[in-house]
Amino acid sequence: MKPVPLAPGPGQESVWDYPRPPRLERSARRVQVWLGGVQIADSRAAYRVLETSHPPGYYLPPADFLPGVVRPASGGSVCEWKGRASYWSLSAGGVSVPAAAWSYQQPTPAFAPIAGYLSLYAGRVERITLDGEEVTPQPGEFYGGWITAEIVGPFKGIAGSMGW
Repeated sequence: MKPVPLAPGPGQESVWDYPRPPRLERSARRVQVWLGGVQIADSRAAYRVLETSHPPGYYLPPADFLPGVVRPASGGSVCEWKGRASYWSLSAGGVSVPAAAWSYQQPTPAFAPIAGYLSLYAGRVERITLDGEEVTPQPGEFYGGWITAEIVGPFKGIAGSMGW
């Protein structure tokens, strides 16, 4: 079934206006991440990836995480646009979450600026805010986009979206 895109209101973006292949762009928005009651990351130097039907995925520089929070995890995956992903576990405040983040250590040329940057599954950490607004995880186990009030869908990952 084909999705019916929602019309964006003032100040909103539709994920159906995002490109395929995806586009990488700088973001000066403040990203804050909490785990185990500890703020583990604070960044104004993120990149966001915009891809048709997906809420934006944000990638933060590793230097914007507290020391010792990020550790290599087993496994990996491949993105047709960005290349081979490595997974990372996060630990803080007595909480450890395996494979809560991923990165592209050697991304494809179009995504070279995010080499080593970390993106997080919003549903696997305590809380993520974007300019103070708490983000909602993109539906689906595999997807890592962040939904805010300024983004309208429908979003890849909801029931029936497998063929989009």
